[in-house]
Amino acid sequence: MHLHKLILTQFKNYAYQELECSPGINCFIGKNGMGKTNLLDAIYYLCLSKSHFNLPDKLLVQHQNDFFRLDGRFFREEKAEKIVFKVWNGKKRELERNDISCPRIADHVGLLPVVMIAPDDTQIATEGSEVRRRFLDNCLAQMDGEYLKQLLVYNKIISQRNALLKQFAEQGNFNTSLLDIYNQQLQQPARLIFEKRQAFVAAFLPILHQNYQLISQSAETVDCLYVSDLEQADFQALLQQNQEKDRILQRTTKGIHKDDLEFQINGFPLKKFASQGQLKSFILALKLAQHQIMALEKNRPPILLLDDIFDKLDESRVENLLRLLTKPPFGQIFITDTGREKLIQILEQLPVSFSKFIVEKGQIAHQEKFTQPT
Repeated sequence: MHLHKLILTQFKNYAYQELECSPGINCFIGKNGMGKTNLLDAIYYLCLSKSHFNLPDKLLVQHQNDFFRLDGRFFREEKAEKIVFKVWNGKKRELERNDISCPRIADHVGLLPVVMIAPDDTQIATEGSEVRRRFLDNCLAQMDGEYLKQLLVYNKIISQRNALLKQFAEQGNFNTSLLDIYNQQLQQPARLIFEKRQAFVAAFLPILHQNYQLISQSAETVDCLYVSDLEQADFQALLQQNQEKDRILQRTTKGIHKDDLEFQINGFPLKKFASQGQLKSFILALKLAQHQIMALEKNRPPILLLDDIFDKLDESRVENLLRLLTKPPFGQIFITDTGREKLIQILEQLPVSFSKFIVEKGQIAHQEKFTQPT
């Protein structure tokens, strides 16, 4: 699977841009603020129907305009796929697949798997559990349609249960029978999500270990542990045990919406004991493991988007990473970089063909293809 052509209209700082992409490696080179990352975000949006940076659609529209359009021409399973998003301020956005309207945008997730690695991904390790759950959900939703369906059901019921708890507080009453209806409805989706997260982490961990050693070439060991309330007790029992706490706080305090991943280095918490280089290497290993396990599950490599990841890596780690990326199962790759020479010099030494795009002020100023002899 790969993206053949990308067309942006009034998206972020691009008034209009059309470019043809290499099925292998594509390098977007330019100074900061020119629009390199915006190209990656456009690709991400076409694949997952949202910005990687969790921005609302109204902030993706080019300044002083009221709509944007993204058009992607993909090849998937040897067939052409045309994906178009049309987004207006204040209106419902439209998704078209091969010129046919798709009313349920959630059904699009997983059709075109994608993984993006960006500088702020260190937040996965350093910030709160919500960021790590988002990572888990991003992986599993693209791999498993049933997971996404049950996650949407669970989140809706939790929202309704929380609204009921707030209503009880406002009205000065507490109806346990009414609350039990939501408790019962939560059981099935919670159990499925819990079991699928457990299985994912078990399969994911060996790949993470291998990637970290290849990137860092060091002796330290890393780990990733899945932490969930449902490991300790049945969800129904947890809800009953915490009913009074929920009533006081007016929200559901236990459940898979509180799950977390615990990252370790040499048996200690990663965010407290890892150096900056170790942290960066861990996050790269984590996201590349996401790419690899999705490739195994989908039987095709996701598109890989690498945004300015070489900023804080030394040259040896950069070269180790690129050598890893040029081996199967990695497919199409998009890389952004501020320096015109370092990245290109390393790629020229590897047995890969690639395209270079020079980005200046929301435009592709120059494009060049490099073909290595086979």
